This record gives sequence, structure tokens and C-alpha cells, in this order.
Amino acid sequence: MKLDSIDDWVRTGYSSFVTPEMDGEEVTLFGWVQEMRDLGGIRFIILQDREGTIQVTIPKKKVSPEVLSKSDALQKRYSIGVKGTVKKTNMSPRGFEVLPKEVKIFGTAALQLPIDITGKTPANIEVRLDARALDLCQEPNIAAFKIQHSAVEAIRGFLFEKGFLEVHTPRIIASATEGGAELFAVDYFGEKAFLAQSPQLYKEQLVMSLEKVFEVGPFFRAEESHTRRHLSEFVSVDVEQAFADAEEVMMLLEQLVHHTCKAVKYKCPKELEVLKHKIQVPTVPFKRLTYDEVLSDLKKKGIEVPWGEDIPTEAFRVLGKLYPPFYFITDWPTHSKAFYIKPREDNPDLCEGFDLMWRWVELVSGGKRIAEKDLLISRLKEKELKPEAFKHHLQAFDYGMPPHAGWAIGLERLTMMLTGKKNIREVTFYPRDRDRLTP
Repeated sequence: MKLDSIDDWVRTGYSSFVTPEMDGEEVTLFGWVQEMRDLGGIRFIILQDREGTIQVTIPKKKVSPEVLSKSDALQKRYSIGVKGTVKKTNMSPRGFEVLPKEVKIFGTAALQLPIDITGKTPANIEVRLDARALDLCQEPNIAAFKIQHSAVEAIRGFLFEKGFLEVHTPRIIASATEGGAELFAVDYFGEKAFLAQSPQLYKEQLVMSLEKVFEVGPFFRAEESHTRRHLSEFVSVDVEQAFADAEEVMMLLEQLVHHTCKAVKYKCPKELEVLKHKIQVPTVPFKRLTYDEVLSDLKKKGIEVPWGEDIPTEAFRVLGKLYPPFYFITDWPTHSKAFYIKPREDNPDLCEGFDLMWRWVELVSGGKRIAEKDLLISRLKEKELKPEAFKHHLQAFDYGMPPHAGWAIGLERLTMMLTGKKNIREVTFYPRDRDRLTP
């Protein structure tokens, strides 16, 4: 088949732009064939674009031979252009249809598609991910990622308004940001390097000059966990603020979550309806619980967590039923947190780190950072990390490091919360985990 050229055609608007009040007006639409129905003397084409669908009606005896011929050739997922007239009618779901004067075919598709693009015949997630480019064309997926877009827009706007500057830090680094074995090694011109686990050390250094910084970008962890909430490549929203303590950045965080939920609820009603999900805008301040209080409450429920241990997933599921959708856990054991989290001065066994929980899922981790070089070296040794590997970061502490604090949100986990999705791979364009490197 010879494909058409777009030539001088210009879209007049997306499908959502067209209304019954435009009766008699001419429109130019672009999109993909989602469905076709042939009733003998009349043919219906459901045209899909990123904003939704629109019905194109072809009365076979009333359209030109060229339009009829083009419509005969159409199949699902062909990309096409339609020039036609809006006609008000009660027979169409949206109260109008488009009667085509011209049809152009820009791209064809295979006769047998790996998944049903209408979603009427569901496929399991592995099959969908194998055909991810097509899977992303389904309306619920478009809705989910438009919500993610609105969330990032809201986050950026909020932080800009609060005086934060957006920064971009390296992804190829010489030493581990947070220690541990969750590192991807790369060959850097014959030297061993790693993919960054987070921008932590760089954003700490940047508060010495820019004071209030944030970054939205991808980071990498060689996660052995294969759960519905872990990825090997993920997008992190990181914030760091000079001359601030943990409580100040916790207040900033709860305000940002409130603002983001409110923005998505206001801007994305259609997308939320597609997903059949309702967003509850949380009230602030969020509940604050200490690690000791959490262990005590779990004990009352028959779950004993030894002091100093991480809280297991099963226990978090219980906490998710006990507490509001959002709650902070503070005053963690120092040894359970990263080396850069500041121990409390009145009790060094506890630290000024915190987690923001969304029900039973950790959404954000943060805290006040160590600003004293000797203490940081001591903590590195406690974690069995070599200070020499962090010499360039430690140098910054000779240049007037201020007190500072910050946090990091996992964007995909935030998107799960905003969309009601249960699997983090559903809200990742092309997920990477222990078992998936393609497509």
C-alpha cells in the first residue's frame, strides 16, 4: 500500500476539542483506528488520539469513492488523518459524529496485534510489557502517564515557588553514593565506575552555593527484590535545603504532597474517571510517629520487631490499616539509616532520619544530614565504607558546609498512589528490573 503524505494538513484540535456545538464546522483530525464496525450501508471508525476517541461515520452511498476506498483499506491501529464535517446526532455516544470528506493513511499495522488495544480482552502484564509500545496506547495507560505528567508539573511549580533551583547531577560516578551491593558497574574508559544510586552527595555539595536545590531524574539500583514496588531504574524527585533541619523539610514535603494531590484531582478528572480512581487530598500536618511508637503499636497487634531491625513488609501492612494514608516515622535507629543521616545529639543511637509512608509503602526517605567532617568519617567507618573512596565529597566539608536536610520521592511510587495502580511496572514507561531488560 502506498502511504499518504501529510502535506499541508494541520490538526484543528484533539478529539476532546470537538463538541456538538460545532455542528456544520470542518475539522482535521489525526490519530489511530481503535475500532471499526461495518453495518452494511454504513461504516463506523473509532479514531483515537491522546485525548480520547471520536466517531467517524461513513455512509457508503454518500461519501466520495476515494473516501470509501480508503475506509475499505483500514485496519486497527492504522495511523490516519480525517478531514470532515461535524454533525450533531443523538446516535453517537458524545452527541456528534464526523462525516469525512478526505481520509489519509499515514501508517499501517499488523493484522494480528499481540494485545487487544481496546482492553476488552485483558492480557497479563508480561505479554503487555513485551509489546509495550502498543500497550501504552491503551486509554488507561495514557491516563496514568498524563497524571504522572501533571504530578511532575505540580511538583516543579511548587518547588520553584518555594525558591528551589533545579539541578542536574552525574549519572556515572566513581564511588557508591550509599554503599551496599546494589550497584551497576560500568567500564569508564578502562576504569571501573558505577551508575548513580541517587544524587545525594552532589545535592549536598550544591547547597553550599545554591542553598535550595531539587532534581528530577533517573537513578539505578541493582535490586534483587522482585516485588510490585521495586525497580532497577527509577525516577527520583530529590530535594536538599541549606540551613534547615528535618522538621522543616518534613513540613515542605507534606505541603508538596497535599499540593500535588490537589493539582491532579483538579487537572485530571477525566483521567481519574478512566482509571476509576478517586484521589483524597490529604490534610496537613501528617501524623508523626517515632520508631519506638511504631514497634509498640505492632507489639499490641502481636507482631514483635526486635529494636534496631528494619520493619518487615508484613508489619507495614498492619501499620497501613492502623494509621492514616500518610504518616511519618521518625527517630530511626542510627545504624539502620545511611551514613550521611545525622545522629541525634541527645541520643546518638537514634538519628534525625524519617520515612513518609503511604499506607504500607515507603514513599519518601529523608532527614537531616551530617555537616561535620569528622562525624561523617566516623559514620563511614561504622558502615564499613572507606573514607578514601569519598575523598572528593569530604573535601567539600573543608569549604564551609552548612547544616542541611532533604528527602527523595520515588516518582513511580507516587504515581501508583495517584492512579490506584498496584504494580509499579504499570506506571513505568519501560520498566527495568532483575528479570527485564527489554523492550
